[in-house]
Amino acid sequence: MTSNTPARKTQQEHRINREIRAKFVRVVGENTEPKIVSIIEAMQMAAEKELDLVEISPQAEPPVCKIMDYQKFLYQQKKKQKEIKAKSVRIVVKEIRFGPNTDEHDYNFKLKHAINFLSEGAKIKSYVFFKGRSIVYKEQGEILLLRFAQDLEDHAKVDALPKLEGKRMIMMLSPKPKKK
Repeated sequence: MTSNTPARKTQQEHRINREIRAKFVRVVGENTEPKIVSIIEAMQMAAEKELDLVEISPQAEPPVCKIMDYQKFLYQQKKKQKEIKAKSVRIVVKEIRFGPNTDEHDYNFKLKHAINFLSEGAKIKSYVFFKGRSIVYKEQGEILLLRFAQDLEDHAKVDALPKLEGKRMIMMLSPKPKKK
């Protein structure tokens, strides 16, 4: 009877010590000159140094094995991955919603918020939402978004010009790079 669940990966990334199946391997490592030896001899070399024999290139002929502390190697790999993840920039997209007949006070209020969002490095998705029959004011919505882009000219660049998608007219803005 077969199950529908996918097989779980229980195997490690690298084969170590007794998991290596080749008869001969090329041994490399710190304080070890590269040479081709039998797997038994390679295991003895690793045992003398109280380290692990790790298969790093199984496709090579013969496979390349490195003498190293495998746990320390895994720890350093995890540490590098964390650093890469920490350095990656997360892009935040803030939405600002207008109606086709947004009055001046509301417009200025949303403009100030947009400037704050842009100074924090967030992208802005501004849109005019048309309810019911207000869709007949498409031109007003486009004018409003273009005016918004023009007022944010010093702080942002336009990624996508106003485009009607269903009942929304959407425009994307991203912060201008800071001058040094």
